Amino acid sequence: QVQLVESAGGLVQAGGSLRLSCEASGRTFSSYGMGWFRQGPGKEREFVAAISWSGRSTWYGDSVQGRFTISRDNAKSTVFLQMNSLKPEDTDVYYCAAKETRGSPAAAGVYNYWGQGTQVTVSS
Repeated sequence: QVQLVESAGGLVQAGGSLRLSCEASGRTFSSYGMGWFRQGPGKEREFVAAISWSGRSTWYGDSVQGRFTISRDNAKSTVFLQMNSLKPEDTDVYYCAAKETRGSPAAAGVYNYWGQGTQVTVSS
């Protein structure tokens, strides 16, 4: 079992930056692929970014490519999401997730564990 706890999100102006973190506890963090997703009211959960267990491979959703960066620190059992050039349409609840198995890192269904979510609001 893995428990995931996201840092507090926040309110930021358009064009600003915010960094989210997600700390894992439980089983060996370094064996999990990690991802970030987001979801707004009435919307499907959207893939944001993912990182392999080693950190060598990363993937990004089209809407955040070039603006967001995912990274991890296995020694601290933490994954990060650096969000730059934020836009109002980035406003959502952001979730981190961990997966034990192979499968597309962009598919929410392959993730085994989820955090509670944290609100990010970008004002125009």
